[in-house]
Amino acid sequence: MDRFLAELERKMGRFYIPGLMKVICFGMAGVFILDLVFARSAVSASAFLAFSREMVLRGQIWRLFTFIFIPPDSSLLFIVFALYLYYFLGTALENRWGSRRFNLYYLIGIIGADIGGMLLGYNTNSYLNLSLFLAFACLYPDHEVLLFFILPVKMKYIAWADAALLVYSLVVGTWAQRGCMLFSLLPFFLFFGQDLYGYARRGLSRLRQRRR
Repeated sequence: MDRFLAELERKMGRFYIPGLMKVICFGMAGVFILDLVFARSAVSASAFLAFSREMVLRGQIWRLFTFIFIPPDSSLLFIVFALYLYYFLGTALENRWGSRRFNLYYLIGIIGADIGGMLLGYNTNSYLNLSLFLAFACLYPDHEVLLFFILPVKMKYIAWADAALLVYSLVVGTWAQRGCMLFSLLPFFLFFGQDLYGYARRGLSRLRQRRR
């Protein structure tokens, strides 16, 4: 898999965007501001950019890409926190991998999310951005963050909690939501699948030894 990803990265050549997460976060902030400005009108930046299978089939192909700029649907305080988190995670991954590989990671996520959306009719950037958190937790499991700005918690524990929520969503969600989740997490599985498989094997081996 590493060779396959390296080959894809090589084929990208110069077609990548340095500081990609900065561009995405500024785009989200811009869409959020436009939605506030035109909140009382029939115009909505989010509605114009959001993924819609019906609209894509009618020729609005930009929606296959612009859905990544849709901000979380929440309060201003949460938007600021979410954009800071996305920027921090994306920048850290880009510094670790390089701009080209980080672009490849995010591009695979976009393509995966679009495939799920076109097949099942539902798409969101939430799971794609969540994959950034999971990737960071795999690379920096002992990095501490202040939960609620007070309690220091290691990333690996938060990642386990997110994984549990994902499993729960797979159980109770609709088929469209399940498909969107799995397709959006495609880059995480491609980049870290071998590591997760090795971790699972070691865990099972330890469990068997304890039983003996």
